[in-house]
Amino acid sequence: MTTLIESEEHKSLRAAVSAFAQTHPHTTNAEDNTRLWQAAAKLGYIGVNLPEAYGGGGAGITELSLVLEELGAAGNPLLMMIVSPAICGTVIARFGTEEQKREWLPPLADGTRLMAFGITEPDAGSNSHRITTTARRDAATGDWILTGRKVFVSGVDIADATLIVGRTEDARTGKLKPCLFIVPRDAPGFERRAIDMELNAVERQFELTLDDVRLPADALIGDEDAGLLQLFAGLNPERVMTAAFGIGMGRYALSRALEYARERTVWKTPIGAHQAIAHPLAQAHIDLELARLMMQKAAHLYDAGDDVGAGEAANMAKYAAGEACVKAVDQAVHTLGGNGLTREFGLARLITASRVARIAPVSREMILNYVSHQTLGLPKSY
Repeated sequence: MTTLIESEEHKSLRAAVSAFAQTHPHTTNAEDNTRLWQAAAKLGYIGVNLPEAYGGGGAGITELSLVLEELGAAGNPLLMMIVSPAICGTVIARFGTEEQKREWLPPLADGTRLMAFGITEPDAGSNSHRITTTARRDAATGDWILTGRKVFVSGVDIADATLIVGRTEDARTGKLKPCLFIVPRDAPGFERRAIDMELNAVERQFELTLDDVRLPADALIGDEDAGLLQLFAGLNPERVMTAAFGIGMGRYALSRALEYARERTVWKTPIGAHQAIAHPLAQAHIDLELARLMMQKAAHLYDAGDDVGAGEAANMAKYAAGEACVKAVDQAVHTLGGNGLTREFGLARLITASRVARIAPVSREMILNYVSHQTLGLPKSY
């Protein structure tokens, strides 16, 4: 029943985050965003999923997704929550060395440091097997040398390091296998270029170039042979958190539309009384609630250690949330009519932002492929 009915503790957390988020104006620049991040971290929200022994809250992705959803529902989603504590923090907590945990987890939890995550490449979008960023050992020093490119990496300019997915050669088979490396932002040969996005977001997107970036041996996360397991340990929380991001955004858009529909009067009747307005908004609410249920299931499965079950549910949750978010935003804008496109009501910017929930970190079509193959047992077309 825990996935259907929230505990009193979770209800209290949700109420507290909501109250906190409502007291902060919508962040429109990097400085405001940083202040919000630090204020949330001070209250323990940013590191709620990280181990208590390293300064975190000792909870899980269930609680972290709840925090992100409520921040988004108040109009202040923190995109880097998907990346820094959920992906990078989880991977380091589960697979990092003791030294890596001591160095990174406390500052990730208290908000004094951030970490970005680089996996997507220009020629390897959804196909992680085509990743060409390679890591080779310097036989003389034991250092790692990374070479490659990454694209659509969020927040590199504000992150202290980036967790880079590279590939090393298996000494037995000669095949390349994925591994994860911590690359400091000031590492020689590590260059970034901002991508010119029309997306109106505080967090910027970057293309990265790694030109023989030399890293110490301890830059490798965990075991060189466990790279694939480590990778998916980060990707499942990423999908859950992206679902939370979309649900929060959809709830925010819906709340603005409901407020308008209750007050906007035409022919002596609030427009919300008309079924042509009311029913689509009700459907949007239902879709968001259904997506939240799957998100909660995925988070609970992940926190319970069921990586396989969590993988299926996380993909479904991300798909459902992306669809629900886009529909909610579209209907909210439509409810306001021309006002929905004005800066005053703040909905027009969500038209573009809501598409991100469908596209990133994996497209809805690739999720449908996953469900077709993994769940339904249908043959692959690729």
